[in-house]
Amino acid sequence: MLTLEQLQAKVASQKTALPALYGDVDFDIKPERFADEPVIEGQPKGKLDHMRAEVLADATKVERMRAYTMLGDTVADAYAALMPTYGFRGLTSMLTQACDHGIESVPEAPLELVNFIRAMEATPDWVDMKLVEEGARQSREDAANYSPFVIRGAFIATFMNKYSALPMALTGTLSHDTAARRVKDTASFFITSTLPGALERFGPGFKSAAMVRLMHSMVRFNALRRSNVWDVKTFGIPIPQVDQMPAGLIGTFLLAFKITGQGRFEYTEVERARVELSRYRCFLLGLPEELAPATPREMVDMMVRYDQTLRKGFDDATCGELTRATLAAYLPADKSLGSRIFDRIERRFSKIFFLQAFLNGDTNKAEAMGVKITAADWATFFACGAFIGVRKGLYAIACRLPGVAKVADRMLVRKLERMLASYGHAAHTTDAAAYRPAAVRQAAE
Repeated sequence: MLTLEQLQAKVASQKTALPALYGDVDFDIKPERFADEPVIEGQPKGKLDHMRAEVLADATKVERMRAYTMLGDTVADAYAALMPTYGFRGLTSMLTQACDHGIESVPEAPLELVNFIRAMEATPDWVDMKLVEEGARQSREDAANYSPFVIRGAFIATFMNKYSALPMALTGTLSHDTAARRVKDTASFFITSTLPGALERFGPGFKSAAMVRLMHSMVRFNALRRSNVWDVKTFGIPIPQVDQMPAGLIGTFLLAFKITGQGRFEYTEVERARVELSRYRCFLLGLPEELAPATPREMVDMMVRYDQTLRKGFDDATCGELTRATLAAYLPADKSLGSRIFDRIERRFSKIFFLQAFLNGDTNKAEAMGVKITAADWATFFACGAFIGVRKGLYAIACRLPGVAKVADRMLVRKLERMLASYGHAAHTTDAAAYRPAAVRQAAE
C-alpha cells in the first residue's frame, strides 16, 4: 500500500502526466464535495452520522480518502486522452482487438493501450482465481433469480448525491431510453462476471471491465474538456476512485454491515469466495486494493469513511431527474404480455428494495427523490420475495444432491446467457455530443 505521501504524489502527478486531461485541475484544492468538518449544519441526517466523530479522529485515513477523491484511473485516462487523435471508434476498436486477441495483435498499438492492458493483466498476488471462480459459481443463482428484481433499485442508489451523480447527468442519461440502456449495461457487466471463466484473461468479463474503464475515462475527458458544467472546485474530478468503490462493492458492504452488526468479523467460506469475486472484479475496473478491503470490519470502516466525507446534497434537476428517468425506463426486450407483467412487478420490487437497502425505510426521503411508495408496492415485494425465496431454497437443495448440482448450474448459466441476450450488447459508451461545450475554456485556449 502506498504511503500517504506517495498517494498524494500520485494524485498530483496526473496534472503533468496527462496535461490534455488534467492540465487545468488544481489538485491542491479541497473540493466542496469533500466534507471533513466536525459538524455540518443544515445537512440531511444519515443513518451513519453517529460514527462521524470516530471517522474524523483518524486524520491520516481521512487525508487518504481526500486523495482518492481526486484520483482518476491513470492508465485508462491516458488512453482516453488519445481521443482527439484516434477518435472514439478508433479507441474502442483497438481495445476490443487487444482484449480478444492480445495486445500483440494490434498494429502499432499506442503505448497508452499497452500500459492499459498490461495493468489489467498484472493480477495481484492476493488473487486466487480458483476462489474467484468459486465465487462466480456461488453468485450465479442470485444473478439469475434475484438481480433482475433489484438492479433498477441499486442503480437509483447511485443518484442519491448530487456530487457523485453529475457525471451520469452529463452523459445524457436523463431520457427514458438512455436510462434503460445504462441499467442494462450495468446488469450485463455484473451478470457476465458470474459466467464460467468470464474473468480469465480472454474471458468476456475481462473485456467488459476494460470497456467500462474506457467509458468512465471518456466521461472524465468529456466532462473536463468538453463541458462548461463541471466545476472542479465543487465536484472534484469526475468519477474519482472513491465513487467507483460503492458501485463495485455495494453487495459486499451490505453483507459486511450485516454480519458485523451480528458480532461476526470473519466471512464464511461461501462469503469469502463471493467477496473475492467482487474484489477481483474491482481490480479489473482499476480500483486500488486499499479501496477493496479484505475483511468485514475493514469494509465497513472504509464505506463509513466514504459516507461521512462525501457531502450530502440532493437537487431535483440532477438527482431527481435521473431517478425519475430510471423509474420510468422500460427494461424488458419486448412488449409481450409476460414482459409487461414482469415490468410492473420488477418496478414495484425495486422501489422497496431501494427503500430498505439504501434509505433505511425512510419513505419521506424516498418521495423527495421521486420514489413514491404505495401499498401495492409492498404487497408485490412480499409476494415476489416469497417466490424468490422458494427458488433459492430449491436451488440450495439441488446443489447438495450428487449429480444434480452440475445440472442445476448449467441451467443457471443458460438462463444468464438468455438474460444477457435480452439486454442486448452492452454499449459502454458516452456520447460527446451530449456534453455542453466548454465555451469559456475554449475561448481561453
